[in-house]
Amino acid sequence: MSEYYTQFDNIFFEKTRLSMMTILFKEEKCSFNRLKDLMRLTDGALYTHLEKLIKEDYLEKKKELVGTQVQTIYFLTNKGKEVFKKYIQFLEEMILQNKSGGNE
Repeated sequence: MSEYYTQFDNIFFEKTRLSMMTILFKEEKCSFNRLKDLMRLTDGALYTHLEKLIKEDYLEKKKELVGTQVQTIYFLTNKGKEVFKKYIQFLEEMILQNKSGGNE
């Protein structure tokens, strides 16, 4: 069972970054300002977490013109989507195991 807990690296499996990944998985893409509002983080803290996820190839960013302003938009890479799906599968397995009473 311990292999369950070590299959995710500490970049992904940190609560703030995991929350960001959850938002991006659900919404598909999100602006920096929206993430800042949802996460209630300072610009610096949000940027630092986002850059760690980008460095590990979980996220990408691009600039989009919205009205007359340019916004930075973040979205999951294929690797990010796959690791998040693996995480959901991990949670589902833990729930099923708990319901069946197994501790294997």
